[in-house]
Amino acid sequence: MGRADARRAQAQESRRAAKSGGIRRLFTWKKLLGTFFGIVLLGMGAFGALYLYVDVPAANAMAERQSNVYKYSDGTVLARTGKGVNRQIVDLDEVPKKVQHAFVAAENKTFYKDQGVDLKGTTRGVLNTLSGKGKQGGSTITQQYVKNYYLTQAPTVSRKLQELVISLKIDQQMSKDQILAGYINTAYYGRGASGIQAAAQAYYGIDAKDLNVSQGAYLASLLQAPSQYDWATATDTGKKLVKERWAYTLRNMVEMDWLTESEKAKLTFAKPQKPKPAAGMEGQTGYLVEAANKELEKQGVSAADREAGGWTFTLTVDKKRQQALEKAVDDQLESKLDREGNKVDATVQAGATSVDPKTGKVVALYGGEDYIKHYISNATRQDYQPASTFKPLVLASALENESETQDGSLIGLNTVYDGTSKRPVVGSDTPFAPQNQDDRSYGPISVQKAMNSSVNSVFAQMIVDVTPAKAKETALALGVPDKNFPERPAVTLGTMNASTWDMAGVYATLDNHGQKVTPHILQSAEHRDRTVNPEKPKREQAISRASADTVTKALTGVVDAGSGGAANSPAYDAAAKTGTSENNKSAWFAGYTPELTTVVALFGEGDGGRKQVSLTGTANSGRASGSGFPARIWADYTLGALGGGPGKTFDLQDVERGEVPAPPTPSDTPSEEPSESEEPTPSDTPSQTPSETPSETPTTPAPPTISPPATTPPTSPEIPPLPGDDDGQPGERPGGNGAAQQ
Repeated sequence: MGRADARRAQAQESRRAAKSGGIRRLFTWKKLLGTFFGIVLLGMGAFGALYLYVDVPAANAMAERQSNVYKYSDGTVLARTGKGVNRQIVDLDEVPKKVQHAFVAAENKTFYKDQGVDLKGTTRGVLNTLSGKGKQGGSTITQQYVKNYYLTQAPTVSRKLQELVISLKIDQQMSKDQILAGYINTAYYGRGASGIQAAAQAYYGIDAKDLNVSQGAYLASLLQAPSQYDWATATDTGKKLVKERWAYTLRNMVEMDWLTESEKAKLTFAKPQKPKPAAGMEGQTGYLVEAANKELEKQGVSAADREAGGWTFTLTVDKKRQQALEKAVDDQLESKLDREGNKVDATVQAGATSVDPKTGKVVALYGGEDYIKHYISNATRQDYQPASTFKPLVLASALENESETQDGSLIGLNTVYDGTSKRPVVGSDTPFAPQNQDDRSYGPISVQKAMNSSVNSVFAQMIVDVTPAKAKETALALGVPDKNFPERPAVTLGTMNASTWDMAGVYATLDNHGQKVTPHILQSAEHRDRTVNPEKPKREQAISRASADTVTKALTGVVDAGSGGAANSPAYDAAAKTGTSENNKSAWFAGYTPELTTVVALFGEGDGGRKQVSLTGTANSGRASGSGFPARIWADYTLGALGGGPGKTFDLQDVERGEVPAPPTPSDTPSEEPSESEEPTPSDTPSQTPSETPSETPTTPAPPTISPPATTPPTSPEIPPLPGDDDGQPGERPGGNGAAQQ
């Protein structure tokens, strides 16, 4: 390397060293530490300024709650709630010490030692807010008290910073006992109860001073999620979570030496009593308010937001139609019951939901005899089976999927099936041979006439032809909830669970030519600080118009010449289906006109709502089938709701008539078909619907027999229609004498 090269290399090395030295001089440890402490001091200064700037405010609107107003769709007042807020302040020394400790153990173990704030939790809450995760993050009891009493529930950074500063000041100004008393007296516990005294009354019917450790631990656990953890209405998941929270609280009490291990071992979970509705919720009012409140939560208005008061909620309920529905139930059912002197009558519960099929608005709802006496809404409960009201959905699925019979005939209203009672289905891996009503065999029968008389054996074979999986898919699309809904042939008899609300949506969708209708009861929710516009239901096509209109055509036959005859009237065009579940535990009538869809049901409820019992013997009238009380209530209400004059007629298009195969040979035609004058065998004791697997299934199923082809249904019926269905049970018997109504 020459001297020139050496000098150049030396110069480059000098420049690199100078550059490196410059960087080192810029980022020395002294400068880094100085910058860090500068930022810290700046932050402390900003916080100090914030501390001086933020004063402890007056109590917020949440602490001084107002009433809420619920209105009918026409603006008239339905109810006022929260006017006399359900809260009574109690001194902390009135609350047992161990119950006080339960709240601390559940929410903030370090409460007695901290300075009123949890910086780590608050920082996490701020970061969650900035990242869009909402109200997540930890808070001390002091912070929660400050939020409840002085601030709002708004998940904003400014509110969180205010909460932090005010909590520090409150911790300096008030004792821990004062803060704890303020917290448990202002917290919301659900069931309309604000404060521990109201909560003790609402959940256990006692004063706060009488709460035991287990009860106190439940109330403390409840604060995390009042609606989800209320034992009376909680889901299985909610019950599991609140029991885990209860156990967590007790473990913390042991850890903090507030409870011994032996004391803890003796404790059992304290299940609360059933809710007792607040005054003013008598009759149907409570059911309507409850339905609106449930929908409000789905729309983002929480129970805590609602209980703060100041809201005006307008429902979709039509006051005149609501009154018409209540009157129909009173006239056609309640006036005939002897609830005090008849054990069967005492178990009868009625429920109904009426919907505008174009909009999904719930225009009337019947939840039960009286919300004060029976807080469970019979309109929305999902613990009973809809029975044969499901059969039209099997037909809808057959039409939608262009299903064929076992011999390749396209299914429609003229398609002929074998209506033999207890006939084993063909083509299913799961044996099923349901009994028809009164064990009556019909021989070859069209789908239309099978629908009229609710022939179980026909629809059992039809669901096999469609496949239970496809039938379920159609049912879910129409609005049937997926509750206890196996993909087996027996579901053709409606063995899943559904409410009148659910089925009103399903039948409204059929009424609306297959366009999905989702029932809703909330029209608007307005507050001086906030307006909630309910989400409009999607209007997708659940099934084709041709399929829906064909089902409607079939259901007009049920009213004109079948089990729905009690609803037949020249004042309106109607389509409907009756349903009576196994052992007569529920009886249904689901029907519609072009302007109104209504589902009415009776439920046999015993043992305080914990047991389903038979309706047989209701009002001393024999079997309470869907063609009886429910149909008469429906007819009475519909006539009044439509004004009594002639209504619109159905506009049906592309009705599917189906195919009829070649006629059988004379030897194939059964000789057991009853004549038109033949009556079903009387029976005073209802027979039971066979289980999905019959006790005696023939090894070689008989093939279906068929009748001669026809392009339209015959004008004369193969057999006289039966007004009472369903599911292998006898029909409604006037006076219980076993004679079928005609």
